[in-house]
Amino acid sequence: MRMIPSQPLGTGSHAEKRTFDQLRAAFSGPDRNGWFAMHSLNLPRHEYKRFGEIDFVVCGPDGLFVLEVKGGGVSCHEGVWETTNRFGETERLRESPFKQAEGALHGLREKLHASLPNIFVVGYGVVMPDVERLPDSAEWDRAVLADGRDFRQFEKWLERFIRYWRAKDTRKPAASPSQLNVLQQHLRPDFEAVVPLHVSAHDVETRIARLTEDQLRLIDVVEVNPRVICSGGAGTGKTMLALELAKRWGAAGMKTVLACHSPWLKRYLERNAVPGLIVSLAESIQVAARRAGIEKFDALIVDEGQDILNMDALDQLDNCLCGGISEGRWCFFHDTNNQSGLCGSYVPDAYDYLESFCPMQIPLRTNCRNTLPILQRIQGALDADVGNSGVGDGPAVREVHVADAEGAIQALEQELRGLVDGEGFNPGDIVVLSPFPFAQSWTSSLPEDLRDSISVLDDASPRNLKRHTIGFAQIGEFKGLESEVIVLVDMPGPGHSENLRSCHYVGMSRARALLSMICC
Repeated sequence: MRMIPSQPLGTGSHAEKRTFDQLRAAFSGPDRNGWFAMHSLNLPRHEYKRFGEIDFVVCGPDGLFVLEVKGGGVSCHEGVWETTNRFGETERLRESPFKQAEGALHGLREKLHASLPNIFVVGYGVVMPDVERLPDSAEWDRAVLADGRDFRQFEKWLERFIRYWRAKDTRKPAASPSQLNVLQQHLRPDFEAVVPLHVSAHDVETRIARLTEDQLRLIDVVEVNPRVICSGGAGTGKTMLALELAKRWGAAGMKTVLACHSPWLKRYLERNAVPGLIVSLAESIQVAARRAGIEKFDALIVDEGQDILNMDALDQLDNCLCGGISEGRWCFFHDTNNQSGLCGSYVPDAYDYLESFCPMQIPLRTNCRNTLPILQRIQGALDADVGNSGVGDGPAVREVHVADAEGAIQALEQELRGLVDGEGFNPGDIVVLSPFPFAQSWTSSLPEDLRDSISVLDDASPRNLKRHTIGFAQIGEFKGLESEVIVLVDMPGPGHSENLRSCHYVGMSRARALLSMICC
Protein backbone atom coordinates (compact mmCIF):
# COMPACT_ATOMS: atom_id res chain seq x y z
CA MET A 1 0.00 0.00 0.00
CA ARG A 2 1.31 3.45 -0.86
CA MET A 3 1.94 5.56 2.22
CA ILE A 4 1.56 9.32 2.38
CA PRO A 5 3.96 10.59 3.57
CA SER A 6 6.57 7.95 2.79
CA GLN A 7 7.90 7.90 6.37
CA PRO A 8 6.10 8.09 9.74
CA LEU A 9 7.63 11.42 10.65
CA GLY A 10 7.23 13.20 13.93
CA THR A 11 5.41 10.60 16.04
CA GLY A 12 6.71 9.20 19.31
CA SER A 13 4.21 6.35 19.19
CA HIS A 14 5.86 3.01 18.49
CA ALA A 15 2.42 1.53 17.89
CA GLU A 16 1.76 4.05 15.10
CA LYS A 17 5.14 3.31 13.53
CA ARG A 18 4.44 -0.44 13.61
CA THR A 19 0.98 0.12 12.13
CA PHE A 20 2.55 2.29 9.44
CA ASP A 21 4.86 -0.60 8.48
CA GLN A 22 1.98 -3.08 8.46
CA LEU A 23 -0.11 -0.88 6.19
CA ARG A 24 2.80 -0.32 3.82
CA ALA A 25 3.30 -4.09 3.52
CA ALA A 26 -0.41 -4.77 2.96
CA PHE A 27 -2.16 -4.90 -0.42
CA SER A 28 1.09 -4.89 -2.37
CA GLY A 29 -0.14 -6.98 -5.31
CA PRO A 30 -0.72 -5.47 -8.75
CA ASP A 31 -4.50 -5.73 -8.27
CA ARG A 32 -4.28 -3.56 -5.14
CA ASN A 33 -2.42 -0.58 -6.61
CA GLY A 34 -5.35 1.73 -5.96
CA TRP A 35 -4.92 1.60 -2.18
CA PHE A 36 -3.17 4.31 -0.20
CA ALA A 37 -2.97 5.29 3.46
CA MET A 38 -2.32 8.66 5.05
CA HIS A 39 -0.55 9.02 8.35
CA SER A 40 -1.80 12.03 10.25
CA LEU A 41 1.31 13.99 11.21
CA ASN A 42 1.72 16.27 14.20
CA LEU A 43 5.15 17.76 13.52
CA PRO A 44 6.51 20.81 15.34
CA ARG A 45 6.68 22.68 12.01
CA HIS A 46 3.57 21.19 10.42
CA GLU A 47 -0.04 22.20 10.52
CA TYR A 48 -2.03 19.62 12.50
CA LYS A 49 -4.45 18.97 9.65
CA ARG A 50 -8.09 19.89 9.39
CA PHE A 51 -9.51 16.45 10.11
CA GLY A 52 -8.90 16.31 13.85
CA GLU A 53 -7.02 13.52 15.58
CA ILE A 54 -7.03 10.76 12.96
CA ASP A 55 -4.08 8.38 13.13
CA PHE A 56 -4.58 6.76 9.72
CA VAL A 57 -6.96 7.22 6.81
CA VAL A 58 -6.99 4.16 4.51
CA CYS A 59 -8.51 4.60 1.05
CA GLY A 60 -9.09 2.29 -1.90
CA PRO A 61 -11.68 0.96 -4.33
CA ASP A 62 -13.59 -0.65 -1.44
CA GLY A 63 -13.98 2.50 0.59
CA LEU A 64 -12.52 5.00 3.04
CA PHE A 65 -11.63 3.86 6.56
CA VAL A 66 -10.37 5.58 9.70
CA LEU A 67 -8.01 3.72 12.05
CA GLU A 68 -7.37 4.77 15.65
CA VAL A 69 -4.16 3.30 17.12
CA LYS A 70 -3.69 2.72 20.85
CA GLY A 71 -0.31 1.45 22.00
CA GLY A 72 0.72 0.01 25.35
CA GLY A 73 -1.67 -1.44 27.87
CA VAL A 74 -5.38 -0.66 27.58
CA SER A 75 -7.96 -1.05 30.33
CA CYS A 76 -11.56 -0.11 31.06
CA HIS A 77 -13.01 0.08 34.58
CA GLU A 78 -16.64 1.10 35.09
CA GLY A 79 -16.71 2.74 31.69
CA VAL A 80 -13.46 4.72 32.14
CA TRP A 81 -10.75 3.89 29.60
CA GLU A 82 -7.04 4.19 30.36
CA THR A 83 -3.81 3.50 28.49
CA THR A 84 -0.45 2.66 30.07
CA ASN A 85 2.78 3.31 28.15
CA ARG A 86 6.07 1.42 28.33
CA PHE A 87 7.26 3.67 31.17
CA GLY A 88 4.31 2.68 33.33
CA GLU A 89 2.60 6.06 32.92
CA THR A 90 -1.21 5.92 32.81
CA GLU A 91 -3.44 8.28 30.87
CA ARG A 92 -7.22 8.51 31.18
CA LEU A 93 -9.09 8.78 27.88
CA ARG A 94 -12.01 11.17 27.39
CA GLU A 95 -13.94 8.42 25.58
CA SER A 96 -13.44 4.88 24.38
CA PRO A 97 -11.09 4.34 21.41
CA PHE A 98 -14.08 3.11 19.43
CA LYS A 99 -16.08 6.28 20.10
CA GLN A 100 -13.01 8.32 19.26
CA ALA A 101 -12.59 6.55 15.91
CA GLU A 102 -16.31 6.80 15.14
CA GLY A 103 -16.35 10.52 15.96
CA ALA A 104 -13.29 11.13 13.78
CA LEU A 105 -14.98 9.35 10.88
CA HIS A 106 -18.13 11.45 11.24
CA GLY A 107 -16.05 14.63 11.31
CA LEU A 108 -14.21 13.55 8.18
CA ARG A 109 -17.46 12.67 6.37
CA GLU A 110 -18.95 16.07 7.15
CA LYS A 111 -15.95 17.87 5.68
CA LEU A 112 -15.83 15.64 2.63
CA HIS A 113 -19.55 15.96 1.98
CA ALA A 114 -19.21 19.62 1.00
CA SER A 115 -16.81 18.87 -1.86
CA LEU A 116 -17.17 15.16 -2.69
CA PRO A 117 -20.31 13.16 -3.39
CA ASN A 118 -21.33 10.43 -0.96
CA ILE A 119 -19.94 7.60 -3.09
CA PHE A 120 -17.56 5.81 -0.74
CA VAL A 121 -18.25 3.02 1.71
CA VAL A 122 -16.86 4.28 5.02
CA GLY A 123 -15.89 2.67 8.29
CA TYR A 124 -13.73 2.92 11.38
CA GLY A 125 -11.52 0.59 13.34
CA VAL A 126 -9.22 0.42 16.35
CA VAL A 127 -5.71 -1.10 16.35
CA MET A 128 -4.18 -2.23 19.68
CA PRO A 129 -0.96 -4.04 18.73
CA ASP A 130 0.24 -4.45 22.34
CA VAL A 131 -2.97 -5.96 23.75
CA GLU A 132 -2.99 -9.70 23.24
CA ARG A 133 -6.74 -10.16 23.57
CA LEU A 134 -9.44 -7.66 24.42
CA PRO A 135 -12.63 -9.19 25.82
CA ASP A 136 -15.74 -9.08 23.65
CA SER A 137 -18.20 -6.33 24.51
CA ALA A 138 -21.58 -5.04 23.40
CA GLU A 139 -19.89 -1.64 22.92
CA TRP A 140 -18.06 -2.70 19.76
CA ASP A 141 -18.14 -5.31 17.00
CA ARG A 142 -15.21 -7.69 17.04
CA ALA A 143 -14.56 -7.05 13.34
CA VAL A 144 -13.49 -3.44 13.93
CA LEU A 145 -10.76 -4.33 16.46
CA ALA A 146 -7.24 -5.51 15.64
CA ASP A 147 -5.58 -6.70 18.84
CA GLY A 148 -2.13 -8.29 19.16
CA ARG A 149 -3.10 -11.58 17.51
CA ASP A 150 -4.79 -9.82 14.59
CA PHE A 151 -1.85 -7.47 14.27
CA ARG A 152 0.52 -10.34 13.52
CA GLN A 153 -1.63 -11.20 10.48
CA PHE A 154 -2.59 -7.65 9.73
CA GLU A 155 -3.44 -7.95 6.04
CA LYS A 156 -5.90 -10.77 6.71
CA TRP A 157 -7.52 -8.70 9.44
CA LEU A 158 -7.69 -5.71 7.13
CA GLU A 159 -9.49 -7.77 4.48
CA ARG A 160 -12.05 -8.98 7.05
CA PHE A 161 -12.46 -5.44 8.36
CA ILE A 162 -13.19 -4.06 4.88
CA ARG A 163 -15.65 -6.87 4.07
CA TYR A 164 -17.48 -6.10 7.32
CA TRP A 165 -18.07 -2.47 6.34
CA ARG A 166 -18.88 -3.21 2.72
CA ALA A 167 -21.55 -5.68 3.84
CA LYS A 168 -23.29 -2.82 5.64
CA ASP A 169 -23.67 -0.82 2.41
CA THR A 170 -23.87 -3.18 -0.56
CA ARG A 171 -25.50 -0.61 -2.85
CA LYS A 172 -22.33 1.38 -3.42
CA PRO A 173 -20.03 0.11 -6.18
CA ALA A 174 -16.26 0.09 -5.97
CA ALA A 175 -14.68 3.52 -6.38
CA SER A 176 -13.06 4.21 -9.73
CA PRO A 177 -9.39 5.31 -10.11
CA SER A 178 -10.52 8.81 -11.05
CA GLN A 179 -12.72 9.05 -7.94
CA LEU A 180 -9.83 7.88 -5.77
CA ASN A 181 -7.57 10.45 -7.36
CA VAL A 182 -10.04 13.23 -6.55
CA LEU A 183 -10.28 11.96 -2.98
CA GLN A 184 -6.52 11.77 -2.62
CA GLN A 185 -5.93 15.28 -3.94
CA HIS A 186 -8.62 16.60 -1.63
CA LEU A 187 -7.10 14.95 1.43
CA ARG A 188 -3.40 15.09 0.82
CA PRO A 189 -2.58 18.82 0.72
CA ASP A 190 -4.01 19.22 4.23
CA PHE A 191 -2.14 16.22 5.53
CA GLU A 192 1.18 17.52 4.19
CA ALA A 193 1.23 21.19 5.01
CA VAL A 194 4.68 22.67 5.48
CA VAL A 195 6.00 25.99 6.64
CA PRO A 196 7.01 28.41 3.87
CA LEU A 197 10.37 30.15 3.88
CA HIS A 198 9.14 33.52 5.13
CA VAL A 199 7.34 32.33 8.25
CA SER A 200 9.15 33.28 11.46
CA ALA A 201 8.84 31.22 14.61
CA HIS A 202 6.00 33.22 16.17
CA ASP A 203 3.90 32.90 12.99
CA VAL A 204 4.01 29.12 12.71
CA GLU A 205 0.62 28.56 14.31
CA THR A 206 -1.23 30.91 11.98
CA ARG A 207 0.59 31.03 8.63
CA ILE A 208 0.96 27.69 6.86
CA ALA A 209 1.55 27.11 3.17
CA ARG A 210 0.31 23.96 1.52
CA LEU A 211 2.41 22.03 -0.89
CA THR A 212 1.06 22.28 -4.40
CA GLU A 213 0.05 19.21 -6.35
CA ASP A 214 3.19 19.11 -8.46
CA GLN A 215 5.38 19.52 -5.37
CA LEU A 216 3.62 16.58 -3.74
CA ARG A 217 4.19 14.57 -6.90
CA LEU A 218 7.89 15.30 -6.58
CA ILE A 219 8.01 13.85 -3.06
CA ASP A 220 6.28 10.69 -4.31
CA VAL A 221 8.67 10.36 -7.25
CA VAL A 222 11.78 10.88 -5.13
CA GLU A 223 10.67 8.03 -2.89
CA VAL A 224 11.02 5.50 -5.71
CA ASN A 225 13.72 7.13 -7.86
CA PRO A 226 17.25 7.43 -6.48
CA ARG A 227 18.28 10.25 -8.84
CA VAL A 228 16.05 13.23 -9.58
CA ILE A 229 16.46 16.61 -11.26
CA CYS A 230 13.80 19.07 -10.12
CA SER A 231 13.56 22.25 -12.17
CA GLY A 232 11.49 25.34 -11.53
CA GLY A 233 11.59 29.09 -11.79
CA ALA A 234 12.04 31.46 -8.88
CA GLY A 235 9.25 31.12 -6.32
CA THR A 236 8.18 27.57 -7.16
CA GLY A 237 9.18 26.25 -3.73
CA LYS A 238 12.48 24.55 -4.48
CA THR A 239 14.18 25.46 -1.19
CA MET A 240 11.10 24.59 0.83
CA LEU A 241 10.99 21.19 -0.86
CA ALA A 242 14.72 20.65 -0.39
CA LEU A 243 14.26 21.05 3.37
CA GLU A 244 11.21 18.80 3.41
CA LEU A 245 13.03 16.10 1.45
CA ALA A 246 16.03 16.35 3.77
CA LYS A 247 13.68 15.87 6.72
CA ARG A 248 12.23 12.71 5.22
CA TRP A 249 15.52 11.18 4.17
CA GLY A 250 16.94 11.90 7.60
CA ALA A 251 13.95 10.24 9.25
CA ALA A 252 14.59 7.18 7.08
CA GLY A 253 18.05 6.88 8.64
CA MET A 254 20.09 8.29 5.77
CA LYS A 255 23.01 10.59 6.51
CA THR A 256 22.00 13.48 4.28
CA VAL A 257 23.85 16.58 3.12
CA LEU A 258 22.15 19.67 1.70
CA ALA A 259 24.61 21.59 -0.46
CA CYS A 260 24.44 25.03 -2.07
CA HIS A 261 26.76 27.73 -3.40
CA SER A 262 25.69 30.85 -1.48
CA PRO A 263 26.94 31.41 2.11
CA TRP A 264 23.77 33.45 2.70
CA LEU A 265 21.53 30.57 1.69
CA LYS A 266 23.67 28.15 3.72
CA ARG A 267 23.09 30.18 6.88
CA TYR A 268 19.37 30.28 6.22
CA LEU A 269 19.21 26.53 5.62
CA GLU A 270 21.17 25.84 8.80
CA ARG A 271 18.71 27.87 10.87
CA ASN A 272 15.75 25.96 9.40
CA ALA A 273 17.25 22.49 9.07
CA VAL A 274 16.15 19.49 11.11
CA PRO A 275 18.58 18.06 13.68
CA GLY A 276 21.14 15.78 12.11
CA LEU A 277 21.07 17.37 8.65
CA ILE A 278 24.45 18.54 7.37
CA VAL A 279 24.32 21.81 5.41
CA SER A 280 27.41 22.66 3.41
CA LEU A 281 28.76 24.83 0.66
CA ALA A 282 29.42 22.64 -2.35
CA GLU A 283 33.07 23.69 -2.41
CA SER A 284 33.66 22.55 1.18
CA ILE A 285 31.56 19.39 1.25
CA GLN A 286 34.59 17.20 1.99
CA VAL A 287 35.33 19.27 5.09
CA ALA A 288 31.70 18.90 6.16
CA ALA A 289 31.95 15.12 5.83
CA ARG A 290 35.11 14.99 7.97
CA ARG A 291 33.51 17.16 10.64
CA ALA A 292 30.53 14.81 10.68
CA GLY A 293 32.93 11.90 11.20
CA ILE A 294 31.97 10.10 8.02
CA GLU A 295 33.68 9.38 4.73
CA LYS A 296 30.66 9.69 2.48
CA PHE A 297 27.03 10.75 2.72
CA ASP A 298 24.12 8.39 2.02
CA ALA A 299 22.10 11.04 0.19
CA LEU A 300 22.75 14.40 -1.44
CA ILE A 301 20.40 17.35 -2.01
CA VAL A 302 21.56 20.38 -4.00
CA ASP A 303 19.68 23.69 -3.83
CA GLU A 304 20.17 26.54 -6.33
CA GLY A 305 21.99 23.94 -8.41
CA GLN A 306 22.43 26.24 -11.41
CA ASP A 307 25.20 27.97 -9.42
CA ILE A 308 27.34 24.82 -9.18
CA LEU A 309 26.72 23.23 -12.55
CA ASN A 310 30.36 22.80 -13.48
CA MET A 311 32.53 19.72 -13.54
CA ASP A 312 34.83 20.77 -10.65
CA ALA A 313 31.87 21.17 -8.30
CA LEU A 314 30.25 17.94 -9.48
CA ASP A 315 33.52 16.07 -8.91
CA GLN A 316 33.58 17.25 -5.29
CA LEU A 317 29.99 16.12 -4.77
CA ASP A 318 30.71 12.82 -6.49
CA ASN A 319 33.62 12.03 -4.13
CA CYS A 320 31.49 12.53 -1.01
CA LEU A 321 28.40 10.52 -2.00
CA CYS A 322 27.98 6.79 -1.51
CA GLY A 323 27.82 5.33 -5.01
CA GLY A 324 28.85 8.66 -6.49
CA ILE A 325 26.65 10.70 -8.80
CA SER A 326 26.35 7.77 -11.19
CA GLU A 327 24.81 5.32 -8.68
CA GLY A 328 24.12 7.30 -5.49
CA ARG A 329 20.92 8.86 -4.18
CA TRP A 330 20.55 12.56 -4.99
CA CYS A 331 18.08 15.28 -5.84
CA PHE A 332 19.21 18.34 -7.76
CA PHE A 333 17.04 21.48 -7.53
CA HIS A 334 17.77 24.15 -10.11
CA ASP A 335 16.32 27.12 -11.97
CA THR A 336 16.15 26.79 -15.73
CA ASN A 337 16.15 30.56 -16.27
CA ASN A 338 19.39 32.28 -17.16
CA GLN A 339 21.09 33.75 -14.08
CA SER A 340 24.63 33.93 -15.43
CA GLY A 341 27.00 36.54 -14.07
CA LEU A 342 25.56 36.77 -10.56
CA CYS A 343 27.35 34.00 -8.69
CA GLY A 344 28.68 30.52 -9.21
CA SER A 345 29.43 28.89 -12.51
CA TYR A 346 27.10 27.21 -14.98
CA VAL A 347 28.51 24.98 -17.75
CA PRO A 348 26.01 23.29 -20.09
CA ASP A 349 28.24 20.23 -20.40
CA ALA A 350 27.92 19.66 -16.65
CA TYR A 351 24.14 19.52 -16.93
CA ASP A 352 24.47 17.08 -19.83
CA TYR A 353 26.69 14.99 -17.56
CA LEU A 354 23.96 14.84 -14.90
CA GLU A 355 21.38 13.90 -17.50
CA SER A 356 23.58 11.05 -18.76
CA PHE A 357 22.67 9.07 -15.63
CA CYS A 358 19.00 9.09 -16.67
CA PRO A 359 17.55 10.79 -13.59
CA MET A 360 13.83 11.28 -13.25
CA GLN A 361 13.05 14.89 -14.22
CA ILE A 362 10.27 16.76 -12.42
CA PRO A 363 9.19 20.31 -13.29
CA LEU A 364 7.63 22.65 -10.74
CA ARG A 365 5.02 24.83 -12.42
CA THR A 366 3.16 26.52 -9.58
CA ASN A 367 4.63 29.72 -8.20
CA CYS A 368 3.94 29.83 -4.46
CA ARG A 369 5.81 33.05 -3.66
CA ASN A 370 4.92 35.94 -5.96
CA THR A 371 1.55 37.60 -6.38
CA LEU A 372 0.01 37.68 -9.85
CA PRO A 373 1.05 41.30 -10.65
CA ILE A 374 4.69 40.53 -9.82
CA LEU A 375 4.56 37.32 -11.84
CA GLN A 376 3.08 39.04 -14.87
CA ARG A 377 5.66 41.83 -14.76
CA ILE A 378 8.56 39.36 -14.67
CA GLN A 379 7.12 37.28 -17.49
CA GLY A 380 6.22 40.28 -19.63
CA ALA A 381 9.52 42.12 -19.31
CA LEU A 382 11.98 39.24 -19.17
CA ASP A 383 10.16 36.36 -20.89
CA ALA A 384 11.12 34.20 -17.91
CA ASP A 385 9.28 31.05 -16.88
CA VAL A 386 8.39 31.51 -13.22
CA GLY A 387 5.38 29.21 -13.23
CA ASN A 388 1.69 29.80 -12.82
CA SER A 389 0.39 31.88 -9.95
CA GLY A 390 -0.53 29.88 -6.87
CA VAL A 391 -0.74 32.94 -4.63
CA GLY A 392 -3.37 35.08 -6.31
CA ASP A 393 -3.83 38.80 -6.73
CA GLY A 394 -1.93 41.51 -4.90
CA PRO A 395 -0.83 45.15 -5.11
CA ALA A 396 0.26 46.47 -8.48
CA VAL A 397 3.98 46.61 -9.20
CA ARG A 398 5.28 50.14 -8.62
CA GLU A 399 7.72 51.70 -11.10
CA VAL A 400 9.14 55.19 -10.82
CA HIS A 401 11.35 56.40 -13.69
CA VAL A 402 13.80 59.20 -12.90
CA ALA A 403 16.20 61.28 -14.99
CA ASP A 404 19.22 61.33 -12.71
CA ALA A 405 20.70 60.19 -9.40
CA GLU A 406 19.24 63.13 -7.48
CA GLY A 407 15.73 62.26 -8.65
CA ALA A 408 16.35 58.59 -7.82
CA ILE A 409 17.40 59.40 -4.24
CA GLN A 410 14.33 61.58 -3.70
CA ALA A 411 12.04 58.88 -5.13
CA LEU A 412 13.64 56.20 -2.94
CA GLU A 413 13.26 58.36 0.16
CA GLN A 414 9.60 58.99 -0.60
CA GLU A 415 8.95 55.30 -1.24
CA LEU A 416 10.62 54.03 1.95
CA ARG A 417 8.96 56.61 4.18
CA GLY A 418 5.61 55.92 2.55
CA LEU A 419 5.91 52.16 3.03
CA VAL A 420 6.63 52.48 6.75
CA ASP A 421 4.76 55.61 7.81
CA GLY A 422 1.90 55.65 5.33
CA GLU A 423 1.20 51.98 4.61
CA GLY A 424 2.13 50.39 7.90
CA PHE A 425 4.78 47.92 6.80
CA ASN A 426 7.27 46.90 9.46
CA PRO A 427 10.77 48.04 8.46
CA GLY A 428 11.90 44.44 8.72
CA ASP A 429 9.44 43.49 5.96
CA ILE A 430 11.37 45.66 3.48
CA VAL A 431 14.63 44.87 1.68
CA VAL A 432 16.33 47.25 -0.77
CA LEU A 433 18.21 45.32 -3.48
CA SER A 434 20.92 46.72 -5.74
CA PRO A 435 23.51 45.26 -8.10
CA PHE A 436 26.11 47.40 -6.23
CA PRO A 437 27.51 47.47 -2.70
CA PHE A 438 25.86 49.88 -0.28
CA ALA A 439 28.54 52.56 -0.67
CA GLN A 440 27.94 52.71 -4.44
CA SER A 441 24.15 52.60 -4.23
CA TRP A 442 21.70 55.50 -4.21
CA THR A 443 20.68 54.15 -0.82
CA SER A 444 23.89 55.44 0.81
CA SER A 445 22.93 59.01 -0.15
CA LEU A 446 19.56 59.05 1.62
CA PRO A 447 19.00 61.58 4.44
CA GLU A 448 20.88 60.62 7.57
CA ASP A 449 17.85 59.64 9.67
CA LEU A 450 16.57 57.27 6.97
CA ARG A 451 20.04 55.94 6.18
CA ASP A 452 20.55 55.10 9.87
CA SER A 453 17.36 53.00 9.78
CA ILE A 454 18.85 50.71 7.11
CA SER A 455 20.93 47.64 7.97
CA VAL A 456 23.39 46.25 5.43
CA LEU A 457 22.71 42.52 5.53
CA ASP A 458 25.38 39.85 5.49
CA ASP A 459 25.54 36.07 5.42
CA ALA A 460 24.95 35.94 9.18
CA SER A 461 21.70 37.92 8.95
CA PRO A 462 20.27 37.49 5.45
CA ARG A 463 16.69 37.62 6.68
CA ASN A 464 17.02 41.01 8.34
CA LEU A 465 16.43 39.74 11.86
CA LYS A 466 16.28 43.29 13.26
CA ARG A 467 12.61 44.00 12.74
CA HIS A 468 13.05 47.74 13.36
CA THR A 469 15.39 48.26 10.39
CA ILE A 470 15.07 48.11 6.62
CA GLY A 471 17.47 45.67 4.98
CA PHE A 472 19.91 46.31 2.15
CA ALA A 473 21.66 43.65 0.07
CA GLN A 474 23.28 43.08 -3.27
CA ILE A 475 21.06 41.12 -5.60
CA GLY A 476 23.46 38.24 -6.19
CA GLU A 477 23.84 37.60 -2.46
CA PHE A 478 20.08 37.51 -1.88
CA LYS A 479 19.51 34.58 -4.26
CA GLY A 480 17.36 31.86 -2.76
CA LEU A 481 15.89 34.28 -0.19
CA GLU A 482 12.81 36.50 -0.22
CA SER A 483 11.06 39.37 1.54
CA GLU A 484 7.55 40.72 1.91
CA VAL A 485 8.53 43.96 0.13
CA ILE A 486 11.41 44.43 -2.33
CA VAL A 487 12.57 47.85 -3.50
CA LEU A 488 14.84 47.48 -6.54
CA VAL A 489 17.27 50.34 -7.20
CA ASP A 490 20.33 51.45 -9.23
CA MET A 491 19.17 49.96 -12.53
CA PRO A 492 17.17 50.89 -15.61
CA GLY A 493 13.72 49.39 -15.97
CA PRO A 494 13.45 45.67 -16.68
CA GLY A 495 13.84 44.73 -20.32
CA HIS A 496 16.01 47.75 -21.17
CA SER A 497 19.40 46.10 -20.60
CA GLU A 498 20.20 42.52 -21.57
CA ASN A 499 23.36 42.71 -19.46
CA LEU A 500 21.24 43.25 -16.36
CA ARG A 501 18.60 40.63 -17.18
CA SER A 502 19.83 38.24 -14.48
CA CYS A 503 19.81 41.03 -11.89
CA HIS A 504 16.27 41.98 -12.81
CA TYR A 505 15.09 38.37 -12.77
CA VAL A 506 16.55 37.56 -9.35
CA GLY A 507 15.75 40.93 -7.81
CA MET A 508 12.13 41.14 -8.95
CA SER A 509 11.34 37.54 -8.02
CA ARG A 510 12.43 38.02 -4.36
CA ALA A 511 9.22 39.97 -3.58
CA ARG A 512 6.32 38.07 -2.06
CA ALA A 513 3.69 40.78 -1.74
CA LEU A 514 4.92 44.10 -3.12
CA LEU A 515 7.55 44.98 -5.70
CA SER A 516 8.74 48.57 -6.11
CA MET A 517 11.34 49.68 -8.67
CA ILE A 518 13.13 53.03 -8.85
CA CYS A 519 14.45 53.06 -12.42
CA CYS A 520 17.00 55.39 -13.97
